[in-house]
Amino acid sequence: MKLQKLLIGIQTFSEIRKNNYIYIDKTDIALELIESYKYAFLSRLRRFGKSLFLDTLRNIFEGNKHLFEGLAIYDKWDWNVSYPVITLMMNVEFLILNELQDSVSNQLIKQAREYKIELEKDEPCFMLSRLLRELHQKFGKRVVLLIDDADKPFRDKLLDDNVKEIHYFLLGLYIVTKGSDEH
Repeated sequence: MKLQKLLIGIQTFSEIRKNNYIYIDKTDIALELIESYKYAFLSRLRRFGKSLFLDTLRNIFEGNKHLFEGLAIYDKWDWNVSYPVITLMMNVEFLILNELQDSVSNQLIKQAREYKIELEKDEPCFMLSRLLRELHQKFGKRVVLLIDDADKPFRDKLLDDNVKEIHYFLLGLYIVTKGSDEH
């Protein structure tokens, strides 16, 4: 009997499934979350699988059925439907606000290109709003927005002099979701 590999430090759902790592099936929880909430904030201690869970959600919404064979969600999800997904990784190391803004802008531009959408560099909140609208128009489906470590930039700079700038930047970025609710 071949033993499964132990999962340590891997945050990519597809890697876990393709390489036969031990995986505790949380797809029933993912389905309940999807069906019960329009917005969700997941709060757990560091290193407790939030990034892996978000990547699992991304794969569900993208319709990657082959990765879910044998898991709780497999026969409960409509795999014929996929959704455009934007994933923002906010676990960025930065010294000044401009570096954080550049990171978010670059992530949005990269993901727009993957969907063959041209997105010009601008304030990240305007870029996010534009990308949400254009993806919705292009695919005719509402966009899934996943933000990993949403509060990390604020937490990291809590004692810095420019904490208010970080707060207002994040507030502006996240408030876009409220204004873009239809998308």
